[in-house]
Amino acid sequence: MIEVTNLQKSFEDIKAIDQITARIEEGHVFGLIGTNGAGKSTFLRLLSGVLKADGGQVLADGEPVYNNPAVKAKLFYISDEMFFFKNGAPIDMARLYQTYYPAFDRGRYEELLGKFGLEAGRRIDTFSKGMKKQLAVICGICAGTKYLLCDETFDGLDPVMRQAVKALFAREMEDRGLTPIIASHNLRELEDICEYVGLLHKGGILFARDLDDMKLNLHKVQCVVKNQATLEHIRKNLEVVTMDQRGTLYTFTIRGTRDQLVEYMELLNPVFYELLPLSLEEIFISETEVNGYDIKALIS
Repeated sequence: MIEVTNLQKSFEDIKAIDQITARIEEGHVFGLIGTNGAGKSTFLRLLSGVLKADGGQVLADGEPVYNNPAVKAKLFYISDEMFFFKNGAPIDMARLYQTYYPAFDRGRYEELLGKFGLEAGRRIDTFSKGMKKQLAVICGICAGTKYLLCDETFDGLDPVMRQAVKALFAREMEDRGLTPIIASHNLRELEDICEYVGLLHKGGILFARDLDDMKLNLHKVQCVVKNQATLEHIRKNLEVVTMDQRGTLYTFTIRGTRDQLVEYMELLNPVFYELLPLSLEEIFISETEVNGYDIKALIS
């Protein structure tokens, strides 16, 4: 388990990470989402021990990560811009990571290179962006670490390769208990693989929850009401997160179970109503809008 307590990090007068406390359980895919500049990449660098925190701490399996080679050997960080040797080939990267990761599986590495169609002796600077991403994932998988920290790993991969990488993650989780932590702007890519999600905003964490629980307790309600009194009844008696109006149709994002909302709407007896499930992207927009990141203000 990775435990983060009161984590802080600033770059001059910019507060990138502000008092974050979170727990990342083993054996699950943890998705890290957030607004631009929210601190996702900085957070991953702190988790992996690349950066030193200004305050607070990061523990992996109960031990501090920073400046602790034995613990850092449990984590592999795939950055958005992965480092590769100038003029180097995949075979050279294998030699590098074998030095730092005792469990690096050279045989599996060569097997996966073949399956992904990557030549072991070809210069990496001749690879496309997607091929470099594939190589980075293969390096991370074969390092044999307990935790795999991924920053925009799916960016640049075509749909087939995205599914192949997800399948690879799933297999490693089943075979050896790998815990992937994936930061991404592409929420649709995370939705079908992540079990837990943490939402970062302005350097702080708004929540870290089970994705299924979030979907069960946050709903979109569309309705046409008979009068203003019915509308005010909804706003006062339900936990309304957001509300939008288009003509006579109102769309609410409301916290609560489906059964609770159905019972309440039936009692109100509006002209029309329906409950719709929310996607991860809609949850993200709703939660950040409440905390001052209003998309309507950006485009108006």
